[in-house]
Amino acid sequence: MRPLDEKETTAVFEKIFKFTGNNLKNIVENPSHEGPDKEPGRYCFRLHKNKVYYVSDSLVKRATNVARTKLASIGTCVGRFTHGGNFHLTIECLNLLAANAKRKVWLKPTSEMSFLYANHVLKGGLGRITESIAPGDGVVVFSMSDLPLGFGVAAKSTQDCRKLDPNAIVVLHQADIGEYLRMENQHEQIIEE
Repeated sequence: MRPLDEKETTAVFEKIFKFTGNNLKNIVENPSHEGPDKEPGRYCFRLHKNKVYYVSDSLVKRATNVARTKLASIGTCVGRFTHGGNFHLTIECLNLLAANAKRKVWLKPTSEMSFLYANHVLKGGLGRITESIAPGDGVVVFSMSDLPLGFGVAAKSTQDCRKLDPNAIVVLHQADIGEYLRMENQHEQIIEE
C-alpha cells in the first residue's frame, strides 16, 4: 500500500471530477472521526494491488502493522488501474459519488430493473434530470425515492432529452448496484468448476 504518484492522482481526480465537479473538494477535505485521536484526521487515497482506496489516515497508520501480502483491502475501493494504465471507477465508490454528485438522473420504477441488469437508460425510463447536463458528462443514476442505483455517462444534453423519442439512449451504463449479484454468481460458477 502506497500513496498515489502525481500521474495516478491526476487520473483519479479527473475521473471523480467528471461526476462531482467542484464538489471534489468536499471529498478531499472530508474530516475523518475514526481512530483514537481526539482531533479529526483526513481521508486520503492509497494504491494497493492496482486498486485505489479512499481511507482515513488513522486506518492507514494502523494498517502498517499488516504485511502487504496479507492485506486484502482497506477503506473504500474507489477504482482500479488497468494494465494499460487507465483508471476505471468501480461500483464501490457509488456512495461517495452520490453524496457529491453534480449531475443526477432519476429513473421511473419501471426502468430500474433494466438499468440494474446493465442496460443503458432510455428516454422513456427517465423520471427527472438535472439541468445543464452536456453529452459526455458523468451522471449518477437514482431511483425516484433517491436511492443511488449506479452511474454512467450522459449520451445527450438535458435540452436534447426533451425532444427525443422514448427509445433513445440518454445515459450510457458504466456501473450499477446489480453488479454485486452478477459478480457473486460468476464467483460461484468459477468455484463449482
